[in-house]
Amino acid sequence: MSSTRTFAAAAVAASLVLATPAVARDLTITSWGGAYQNAQRELYFGPFQKETGIKLVEDTWDGGIGVLRTKAQGTPVWDVVQVETDELVLGCEEGILEPLDWAALGGKDKFLPAAVHECGVGAIVWATVLAYDGNKFPNGGPRTWADFFDTQKFPGKRALRKGPRQALEFATMAQGVPPAKVYEALRAPGGVDKAFAKLDSIKKDLIFWEAGAQPPQLLASGEVVMTSAYNGRITAANRQDKRNFKIAWDAGFVYQIDSWVILKNSPKKAEAMKLVHYLTRPENQAKLPALIPYGPTHVDGAKLVPAEFAGDIPSAPQNLPHGVFFDASFWVENVEKLTERFNAWAAQK
Repeated sequence: MSSTRTFAAAAVAASLVLATPAVARDLTITSWGGAYQNAQRELYFGPFQKETGIKLVEDTWDGGIGVLRTKAQGTPVWDVVQVETDELVLGCEEGILEPLDWAALGGKDKFLPAAVHECGVGAIVWATVLAYDGNKFPNGGPRTWADFFDTQKFPGKRALRKGPRQALEFATMAQGVPPAKVYEALRAPGGVDKAFAKLDSIKKDLIFWEAGAQPPQLLASGEVVMTSAYNGRITAANRQDKRNFKIAWDAGFVYQIDSWVILKNSPKKAEAMKLVHYLTRPENQAKLPALIPYGPTHVDGAKLVPAEFAGDIPSAPQNLPHGVFFDASFWVENVEKLTERFNAWAAQK
């Protein structure tokens, strides 16, 4: 989940330092920062060190296959990284990721089918959703992506993640295309052009975010009235900061599975596999939704999530029918050229 992502984690936080070139090569784990990585630190990184005696160093990133390619060259500085689907597929195809030892993870059948890959194992099920501040809309906020693009009905700035992923899907939904038909529409002749034209219709009112921690900050500051966001960040802001942010689940959302991978050039592959195994234990995965509502990928982990938190995750029965699963094949084929086109479009005045 791309992006920068307080819990009572101060005690363990002191033992976890951000990676810099000057830090000795302890096992390094790279995730998305912010509230999400705070939760990981409390639930996983600190306890893993105590259980194994293996010291961890943390880093953060905002995603991108280009970054992975750079980290796979020269002196290795990363070992275990949380990646999105297209980064997993491209990285494995290009040989910059290490094939996983699935026997050490308990077998492929222990995980959701979409969480299983030669070079990666699912970390979380998460979604990019339409979010807004309920206090700004006492008479009801946006309910569809068409509302997001309607600046007369809902005036004010709005925000999208910088890049074509999800932005094109939401621009397509705003044209009345149901979530299940979004990728069919984008693959059709002129589909991408229509999505860019829709984005262009509100360009003067658009702000772009890059780090996952930004959408709740933009809402809290009043800089935007609505935004795309990672579902967990919105719920975390409500729980921790007592915000009244809302998720328009019915509007449609894109959900996907992030994966844990090990870089091919890591000199600490054995320790890295121990960490990946720890991160994907069902009892450990089931703890996360209480702090930030991303769903487990281990089939037994899903059964262990407390009922009071289960309704906040994308795969909840009332939410899932409104979502579309991220189409990895579409994005692996198109991500680089569409990113180039998006950046050129965004740079135009």
